[in-house]
Amino acid sequence: MTTTLHYLGPRGSFTHQAAVLAADLLEGDVELVAEPNVTAIFEAVREGRGWGVVAWENNVEGYVVPNLDALIDARDIAGFARVGVDIVFDAFVRPDHGELTTVRAHPHGLAQCTAFTVEHGLTPQPAASNAAACRDILPNEVAYGPRICGSLYGLRTMRRGVQDYDGGHTEFLVLAPRTQVRSRLSSLKAGGVREYESIVAFIPLITGPGVLANLLDLLRDSGLNMTSFISRPIKGNAGTYSFIATIDAAPWEAGFRSAMTEIIEHGDWMKTLAVYPRRERPSPPVSAWMLPEGGVHMDDIAEGALEGYLRDHEQDAATMDKELLWD
Repeated sequence: MTTTLHYLGPRGSFTHQAAVLAADLLEGDVELVAEPNVTAIFEAVREGRGWGVVAWENNVEGYVVPNLDALIDARDIAGFARVGVDIVFDAFVRPDHGELTTVRAHPHGLAQCTAFTVEHGLTPQPAASNAAACRDILPNEVAYGPRICGSLYGLRTMRRGVQDYDGGHTEFLVLAPRTQVRSRLSSLKAGGVREYESIVAFIPLITGPGVLANLLDLLRDSGLNMTSFISRPIKGNAGTYSFIATIDAAPWEAGFRSAMTEIIEHGDWMKTLAVYPRRERPSPPVSAWMLPEGGVHMDDIAEGALEGYLRDHEQDAATMDKELLWD
């Protein structure tokens, strides 16, 4: 049996690379099909024409918000696998290029290569994907994309590795109709897979002081390890939000099931967006050099830096208290 796997094309995109990795996880023959946009991927899955691969989270730019919103809104689609791709951008031009005035890439690609854009005085223009920017490049354009796009589309490399930060990595979700996800997970459990990770969306129907804190307390008291928690506005409704948590557990585990049952009985809305085998993840400590400028690190103060802080900023302790407390 052949499984069709739809990805954001054209060939050479980071999502294409993720689809190749995902194909290695699936049984049987897998046919990769490029789609022009993410909407087409979701439509293919919804209509039963195969499974899909979409970018989910980047460790430089964060969540791929349109894909996150699309999965929250999707009626009968969930994720069942997660694969990662290291992200390196090269800058390409056509061999016959003229004066270069514009740079094109996916919005996340543009955001990850801002220094090169500014250095060359280029005007950024978003593209449907990085590979599409390379495929459709014009004589006055630079395109950011994966290294393979140079040979795929006959381009000249202007510079390699133009991303602002090294170590970029994007996680992708493999999507299927929810009934097929349940069947897939049942097979994984029968095959001995014991540890899972889940992505769950919540919408409290009653808002007010302590509502979100109570939700987080419930997850904690159920013994659930939450590795990510973000909010998204409910579009067109000011002051209303959905909250998305990534949890080290599966919905059928006792603690998770108990927490979800209590949330539903409270009258709140929830939806499981994805369940997939848990992978070991790095969990390094946050070093002082990683901290943004302009804040206060209490360990520094404990080490005797308070006097220097006050002297450098020419402020007394009362002013510092106001800065810390936003009073």
